[in-house]
Amino acid sequence: MLVTGSNGLLGQKLIDLALAQSDISLMATSSGSNRHPIKAGYTYQELDVCDTAALRAAILQHQPQAIIHTAAMTNVDACESNQEACEKLNVTAVISLATLCQEFNIQLVHLSTDFIFDGADGPYTEDASPNPLSFYGQSKWKAEQAIVSSGCTYAILRTIIVYGVAAEMSRSNIVLWAKNALEKGETISVVNDQWRMPTLAEDLAAACLAAVQKEAQGVFHVSGKDFMNMVELVQQVADFWNLDKTLIRPITSSSLNQEAKRPPKTGFVLAKAIAQLNYQPHSFVEGLALVDAQLKA
Repeated sequence: MLVTGSNGLLGQKLIDLALAQSDISLMATSSGSNRHPIKAGYTYQELDVCDTAALRAAILQHQPQAIIHTAAMTNVDACESNQEACEKLNVTAVISLATLCQEFNIQLVHLSTDFIFDGADGPYTEDASPNPLSFYGQSKWKAEQAIVSSGCTYAILRTIIVYGVAAEMSRSNIVLWAKNALEKGETISVVNDQWRMPTLAEDLAAACLAAVQKEAQGVFHVSGKDFMNMVELVQQVADFWNLDKTLIRPITSSSLNQEAKRPPKTGFVLAKAIAQLNYQPHSFVEGLALVDAQLKA
């Protein structure tokens, strides 16, 4: 199994899972040096997924049966302001990867997003019609279409707001951001007109691995099971760690003047992933308890 973006939050959780299972030979790849604290038990290689020749060489060298593709440009506003970079990583690299997977008969497990939807009528099933509002959402939807048309064996896992703890993370996530800010006594502004289903990184990693092991095919919705407003999400973070909820200031999305538009109400129907991947997500409070235990460790 080859994992791209292994330095990211999901990538590091996939390394953890692979190390816990003796029948998996893991090839972890990412940009820069390996950030995972455990260096033994798997192979790590620096790899730029936008470099098709390097990608082909890695595939020929390691001959994976499956590739879990987590590498992506996910900062929604950065994608809007730097569309060329977004297109290169989120679309062009995926086209190359899907083509190689088709050529070498490799299963591709690809990560996508709730942002392919406009958020007018969530929660969504897998066959709902995409209508992305942002360039990020457009790039992820284009990648999905490219994978389907490539003829490769694929499982596309769409997800929502991934949170958790990993070593030397280059980006924070809403749970850690809210916890850290409130612990410092900072007032934080949180949008009150967006609804999501936050996803524990461990749950998403387990679904990715299940897709490989069950040789799943098609599109799957994989998120947390609790549907909530973003203000409610942050309030639950405050409640869990006994922090001051009066520091949370509800605001509207329009008042932020963000570069990219966000879908107001997404969320997923998880029935297909539960039935076909044996997906068993933690509740949000259970997820926070796991994060708390990891932070203490």
